[in-house]
Amino acid sequence: MLKTKEYEFWFIVGSQHLYGEEALSIVENNSINIIDELNNDARLSYPVTFKTVATTAEDITQVMKEANYNDKVAGVITWMHTFSPGKNWIRGTKILQKPLLHFATQYEKNLPWDKIDMDYLNLHQSAHGDREYGYINARLNKNNEVIFGHWGEKNVQEQINDWLNVAVAYNESFNIKVARFGDNMRDVAVTEGDKIEAQIQFGWTVDYFGIGDLVSEMEAVTSEEINDTYQTCLTKYEINMGENDREYFEKQVKEQIKIEIALRKFLTRGGYSAFTTNFEDLWGMKQLPGLAVQRLNEEGYGFSGEGDWKTAALSRLMKIMSHNKGTGFMEDYTYNLNENGQEILASHMLEVDPTLASTKEKIEVHPLGIGNKEDPARLVFDGKAGDAVNLTISDFGEKFKLVMYEVEGKKINEPAPHLPVARQVFTPKPNLNQAVKEWIENGGGHHTVLSFNVTAKQVEQLAKMFDLECAIIK
Repeated sequence: MLKTKEYEFWFIVGSQHLYGEEALSIVENNSINIIDELNNDARLSYPVTFKTVATTAEDITQVMKEANYNDKVAGVITWMHTFSPGKNWIRGTKILQKPLLHFATQYEKNLPWDKIDMDYLNLHQSAHGDREYGYINARLNKNNEVIFGHWGEKNVQEQINDWLNVAVAYNESFNIKVARFGDNMRDVAVTEGDKIEAQIQFGWTVDYFGIGDLVSEMEAVTSEEINDTYQTCLTKYEINMGENDREYFEKQVKEQIKIEIALRKFLTRGGYSAFTTNFEDLWGMKQLPGLAVQRLNEEGYGFSGEGDWKTAALSRLMKIMSHNKGTGFMEDYTYNLNENGQEILASHMLEVDPTLASTKEKIEVHPLGIGNKEDPARLVFDGKAGDAVNLTISDFGEKFKLVMYEVEGKKINEPAPHLPVARQVFTPKPNLNQAVKEWIENGGGHHTVLSFNVTAKQVEQLAKMFDLECAIIK
């Protein structure tokens, strides 16, 4: 299973010396109490560490420098407990290269009318400080996020946690390496793109390998390794041999297992967390990877077919953000235009991500009418129901554009006995007609990433961190 490295977030509190050392001591104690409560009770995905009460421009600049050069720090959360002069933040904020969250909160939830005096107002003036600090961030075009509300409220804590996951994905994006086995599908436009510009903007490294490199790796896989994984598959998945005899079925499944083991070794050795294949480039292989890809998707690897490295990297990025839950490569195939239930049927030739499954996955072996190779094994299942996002990234030469709409995943009640692949049905919001029209007008591609565990707000936050144009269809 692919794992994201350990990260933490620094909590920096803004104040000044106008009200004396005793006030600063109270500010620090309040801040530590908030952080302790968040770490202990809010179920945050990553720890938040109280760093300092910053009172001068020099303090702020120094702590931001430290945040930049500490690889464990995924982002900075700031809170203006008392009034913090905005000019103090200019240099430090300008040089900060990590995601920034302005948490506009206050220590007390309710106004204690029986004890409010000017000392209380001076010490608890987050409303004053937020606006001074917010002006500087806006003036600097910082693309920071603002979350407002009392730190003890569950919905506020959930917003913080969502942002933490986005910030970690942003950091991890610069570690994503995509292995392309073969080139793009011939004559297809949307899978092309500027890999250098993608590395500059998103940090993605995209490397080409001939399919022979994978075939060579497959030749080193042992029968013992294959048999061990085959036994695992027999217990983990439902086996549906269909009209195949047992010997043939087992042979085809084991060929996919050989590909899986070779792929994993190759990717691990090179530090790759995403990959592509292409049915037009299978020299030396008996089958197009199907079950092999799906089992690696299940472990967290990003993927896309036909050499589409942009979608492969994007799927890995969304898997990081979603902790590899309900997220994977997808393709819109065909429409149900019935006036009582307009829907999109999404699928792919073989490689639908098992994290999207709502039914028990079945291993099946069927002919594949593309690629001119042997019948490949694949996992067949129905997709999830519920709210999700569907997004793609397109290269327009002078810029990248992310296109997204929210969808409602549907439970499928109709059997499809002649469709031997996993299937996912959903309806875009607000409706199929408007969503499809605007998707096409915005140049959205046919390869997408579907996620039931990433929100539209998180996608917007990520796009803002990358300074990426984002067409959100609503």
